[in-house]
Amino acid sequence: MSLRFNAISSITNDSAGAAVPNAKITGIFGSNVFTLKTAREYLADEAYKSLVTSIRGGKKIDRNVANQIANGIRAWAESKGVTHYTHWFQPLTGTTAEKHDSFFTLKSDGTAIEEFDGAALIQQEPDASSFPSGGLRATFEARGYTAWDPSSPAFIIEIGEGKTLCIPTIFVSYTGESLDYKAPLLKALEALNKSAVEVCNYFDKNVTKVTPTLGWEQEYFVIDEALVNARPDLVQCGRTVFGAAPAKGQQLEDHYFGSIPERVYAFMRDYEQEAYKLGIPLRTRHNEVAPAQFECAPIFEEVNIAVDHNTLLMDVMSRVARRHKLVVLLHEKPFAGINGSGKHNNWSMATDTGVNLLAPGKTPKTNLMFLTFFVNTIKAVHDYSDVLRAAIASAPNDHRLGANEAPPAIISVFVGQYLAKVLGDIESRVNTKFDEQDEAILKLDLHRSIPELMLDNTDRNRTSPFAFTGNKFEFRAVGSSANCAISMTVLNTIVANTLKKFKADVDALIEKGDKKEIAIMHVIQKYIVESKNVLFEGDGYSEEWHHEAERRGLPNLKTTPIALDAFLTDKAKKLFESAGVYSHTELEARHEIELEKYIKKVQIEARIMGDLAINHILPSAIKYQNELLANVNGLKAAGLPESAYKSQLAVLKEVSEHIQVIHDKVHAMVEARKVANNIDNTRTKAIAYESQVKATFFDEIRYHVDKLEHLVDDDAWTLPKYREMLFLR
Repeated sequence: MSLRFNAISSITNDSAGAAVPNAKITGIFGSNVFTLKTAREYLADEAYKSLVTSIRGGKKIDRNVANQIANGIRAWAESKGVTHYTHWFQPLTGTTAEKHDSFFTLKSDGTAIEEFDGAALIQQEPDASSFPSGGLRATFEARGYTAWDPSSPAFIIEIGEGKTLCIPTIFVSYTGESLDYKAPLLKALEALNKSAVEVCNYFDKNVTKVTPTLGWEQEYFVIDEALVNARPDLVQCGRTVFGAAPAKGQQLEDHYFGSIPERVYAFMRDYEQEAYKLGIPLRTRHNEVAPAQFECAPIFEEVNIAVDHNTLLMDVMSRVARRHKLVVLLHEKPFAGINGSGKHNNWSMATDTGVNLLAPGKTPKTNLMFLTFFVNTIKAVHDYSDVLRAAIASAPNDHRLGANEAPPAIISVFVGQYLAKVLGDIESRVNTKFDEQDEAILKLDLHRSIPELMLDNTDRNRTSPFAFTGNKFEFRAVGSSANCAISMTVLNTIVANTLKKFKADVDALIEKGDKKEIAIMHVIQKYIVESKNVLFEGDGYSEEWHHEAERRGLPNLKTTPIALDAFLTDKAKKLFESAGVYSHTELEARHEIELEKYIKKVQIEARIMGDLAINHILPSAIKYQNELLANVNGLKAAGLPESAYKSQLAVLKEVSEHIQVIHDKVHAMVEARKVANNIDNTRTKAIAYESQVKATFFDEIRYHVDKLEHLVDDDAWTLPKYREMLFLR
């Protein structure tokens, strides 16, 4: 019996899944997190106040105080059975990293003790040469440092019976360049805070801090573990490189918000329990549109914490799934012909006075503040749409963008008809000089228009990559497997830069004698005119939009190797360097790293396609071909006329043609890879892999393989089919 049928059989025989304990969420939430409430119990006043000041004010912690904090954290962790700790960081591999050390040590006299001091809390030294650096580090230059991020609380991860204390950290090279996602993100958040506070002070002098917030929506597929193990492409690539569409896919639209299958429901409850203990505030779970596709979403959090929680959750989900003999697929497009998976990033800004800056208010003053941040965000997306596109560029996301509800590669902004009208009304006054009477009328008009738009002020547009959804912007183009940090780093940096320019423009008008509100409206009006080309309310999938976007001068960067060029423009270098987020060297390194990741992922997919075609598909097809041939020859030998085996001959011919094309194309693809591998320049090599390998061969080889799947005897087909993988019950 083939691996495929063994896998199917195992589903029938083992469908119960793991037992899930029932626990009240509030009773376990944050139980494995060193929260400020916990810190209050384990730290002396000096250490506690220092930690609070560091978290809320960004102040550095004195090393002597760090010793007290470390002792408190260790005491808490040991009370929960922890014996080891690790600096938990997010290198540019796209996954998390950790090196475990025990609290156990020996004193000079041989006495065994448990110890965790401030130095161990603050800093650790992993091998920097073993992580992607984009040329920042030579192979022989191994030194790198992880440094504690006090703003993200320590937590305990449970793996089986083991428990490890995790300290969230940044990761930098010996010479100080960032080698991770977190360090640039923290810098971008601080840049946004500084620029936003200065603009907020036009309206409220009490604002001293602006915190960007993020609510991610994590989409994923859940497949039986045995079926995944019988698909080398899922194991190696996270997606199926072959697979014919089943008779029933998502066309009946019966999976979305449907009843959750029992095994998946048990898995969801299990990983939610783990997430709650880690302080991840999951709120929503449901079936997504595609069969076997699901989604979870949390309550909004500060961006840095939200990014850590999403990264942590992806790991938790994958581990917990194994307990239920399931596998979570986070690839953006694991199955062709049905919806891919995204990770919508819902972003806003909140003041320390309790105001959501992207929520329309109830007074003319607060509405003017809303318009200021609303229009500045649109202007930022318009001016840096290419950089924002580069932030979501990856080989997996290229499979998704522009297909089955994923937005197109053209970055545009959807605001809805009501706010579009407000912007249009302001723009229409372009030849009118505002005076105090106009100001009063304008504010009155805004007061009438905006407060009623508080939340669901307009329909949603699923084809928009960047949409305003009532009190936040939803960046819909982020891929499901991505680390949110890169898109959040770019978004917060471009908005920070635009707000900085906005303040300079407003101050210049005030210096010329304009009243503050009049000056603000003049600059808002100017920004609306300058950025209106990025606004689009229609169907992003339509061919007409692609032509219209080109007419408007909006970039349509369809592939990752080309999209990543935006990181190397003078505009991008000036943007990130002026904000203190990336140096030129760091930007160039990231460009190199992302290109290398693209090359390797396409290369692996090409190799697995060749392996499956030669070792699975062709043997099955040739076996069936021989059966057809034997049947035809037998009928001939029996003296039957050709009309008696005309159908068999037609099928035999069709199977033979597909076999020949697959064989020839796989061989040609291997040769194309060899040519690409000899290219030294990374960008040129990535483009070659995209155009000469992926674009030239992937779809064509797949077409012929999928045709064979419909022709070859089902008993001879060794790979689990879509109809078997997608309908888990």
